[in-house]
Amino acid sequence: MHEILELQKIATQSRRDLLRMIHAVNSGHPGGSLGCADFMVALYFEILHHNPKAFNMDGKGEDLFFLSNGHLSAIWYSVLARSGYFEVSELATFRKLNTRLQGHPTNEEGLPGIRIASGSLGQGLSVAIGAALAKKLNNDDSLVYCLHGDGELQEGQIWEAAMFAAAKNVDNIIATVDYNGKQIDGPTDVVLSLGDLKGKWLAFGWDVFEMNGNDMNEIIETVKIAKQHTGKQKPIVIIMKTEMGCGVDFMMGTHKWHGSAPNDEQLANALSQLEETIGDY
Repeated sequence: MHEILELQKIATQSRRDLLRMIHAVNSGHPGGSLGCADFMVALYFEILHHNPKAFNMDGKGEDLFFLSNGHLSAIWYSVLARSGYFEVSELATFRKLNTRLQGHPTNEEGLPGIRIASGSLGQGLSVAIGAALAKKLNNDDSLVYCLHGDGELQEGQIWEAAMFAAAKNVDNIIATVDYNGKQIDGPTDVVLSLGDLKGKWLAFGWDVFEMNGNDMNEIIETVKIAKQHTGKQKPIVIIMKTEMGCGVDFMMGTHKWHGSAPNDEQLANALSQLEETIGDY
């Protein structure tokens, strides 16, 4: 068990990591990664039952996680490294030629922690449901988690998968939606409104929880409650409200940092707002 303050310090360090990674190659997606830093740290350091030092593709006896919105790779790589899947120093290779840390995660180079290539939006829920069904077939009572962007829910495959999971009583999965209200082209309400998102998931037969994804305490408590509802014949989704760019004032409140890298001056400004807590790579 980690103290909340310790988890917050790791999240701050991971925010520093991802900004430096993206700045170094002038390429990446800082906005959503900053917004999901707290959730990802809570997941890997407090929630998941997993063994970073003995990673294998099957993951039998372990909880599994799938990042469907793969453009948030920078925060995922930071958290994987900080939790022990590979050396933190490898973060310096992000998006460089022949790196294992591709802009969107892949598994062909055998990076520990990565089980599928992701970034083609809409596919991750189907994969996670398949993994959850495999666990049932193997009499494995571990859970499957996945993370999705709110703009990603505009993909039809998400709702096919949601319908399937409810119809087949896939009750060992906890999906989370990063509901920051912004996507690459603007606010989700302007691009293609999601309407009553909670009502949609309920209508598709899922148990629905809501939480503030930038509050470490609330994340841990909400997921704990969600876990208590697994095994009850219904899939679970958590609608997670976050602030895109959370932690860096000039990146918050706008979709413009969805896929833009900070320049030297902007990086210095951002890092000045995020205290180095456990050491830069």
